[in-house]
Amino acid sequence: MNPAVRQLTPQQVADLSAQTPDKVLLLDVREPWEYERVHLPGCLHIPMGELPGRLQELDPGQTCVIVCHHGNRSQQVALFLCTRGFRDVCNLAGGLEAWALELDPSLARY
Repeated sequence: MNPAVRQLTPQQVADLSAQTPDKVLLLDVREPWEYERVHLPGCLHIPMGELPGRLQELDPGQTCVIVCHHGNRSQQVALFLCTRGFRDVCNLAGGLEAWALELDPSLARY
């Protein structure tokens, strides 16, 4: 059985990050070329394929919002983190594409 992962809209992520910036980690799991093209300020970048070897860089007790392009890879990573003992993991529903459409049309889209 897979644990449920909270799906947050871009506005919910923006609000959560603004309210408790030191308690929320935005984790961008896209490939380096994607991250270089566009990313949210303050994101930690760990490509999806590198994450198993870099789990020690994350705090299992911190709220972690996973970010990718459309929300599919981030959902997979969120589920993975839940199985590794991370307690508060969320997925940015719709990914950076949704963020650009809903909150910041100046973000580069690809």
